[in-house]
Amino acid sequence: MTSYTNIRGGIGVDLWITEYQTADLGLSCRIKETLFSGKSEFQDIAVVDSHEFGRMLVLDGVFQTSVFDEYIYHEMIAHVPLCTHPEPKKVLVIGGGDGGTVREVVKHRSVNSVKMVEIDGLVVDVSKKFLPEISIALRENHPKLDLTIGDGIQHMHDAESEYDVIIVDCSDPIGPGEGLFTYQFYKDVYKALKPDGLFVQQTESPFYHQSLIKRLYKDISALFPITQVYLASIPLYPGGLHCFTMGSKKYRPQDEPVQEIPDGMKYFNPAVYQACLNLPEFIQKILVSNS
Repeated sequence: MTSYTNIRGGIGVDLWITEYQTADLGLSCRIKETLFSGKSEFQDIAVVDSHEFGRMLVLDGVFQTSVFDEYIYHEMIAHVPLCTHPEPKKVLVIGGGDGGTVREVVKHRSVNSVKMVEIDGLVVDVSKKFLPEISIALRENHPKLDLTIGDGIQHMHDAESEYDVIIVDCSDPIGPGEGLFTYQFYKDVYKALKPDGLFVQQTESPFYHQSLIKRLYKDISALFPITQVYLASIPLYPGGLHCFTMGSKKYRPQDEPVQEIPDGMKYFNPAVYQACLNLPEFIQKILVSNS
């Protein structure tokens, strides 16, 4: 949940916004103003302008992205899978309503089309208005992009052997994102991929969501012959370290030469691609404990 807290009384108070990770831990940011606050059919949506992170998107009280560090998350969720698959032509993005992931995907020369399925149209509208640098592919109706406002779980259930790469850019496993963290969903992902396809999903903090990571790794490993967790340092997210999990039918990222990287990267490069796959000992033990 998120709360707004005045730290001083009277006129001209400082206003802080806090995301609580646990009952004992919260991340607080001092904000200049609330740019948008509303409720869609699915969730509470807010955009605030903070002193430390700039403009931030907040869904159901959880910090989703900020203009300060969004490039790290979006480059890592997009370019690691796209540089692992040797020729990703048809890509599906589930979620990603702020537009940052599709902004990165359309940069790849080999990608011919990107299908984006986002359940909450208000997130898209708010992002286009208040986060223009993140949502540029949405605002400009990029010719590679096909945006559908709808249920990504249902779309995945209906698809079969259709996509080279699937990117699940979802919110936390609560509310509208909860169904994207299930074994049945991963079965549908497997079915929706081509015989050499692969997918990536954001899988939370290796410090604060260890039980979730263990469960997801076990579920994905039961379906995909190659399962790989990788990391990125993202200041906005709890603990500053975030993980992603890849399920691949054929291609192992450690074995694949890095494909052509688009120009203009701010975080991702060939050395980061290799380094992010090398996991600290405590994370390796989390994954091994599934066996």
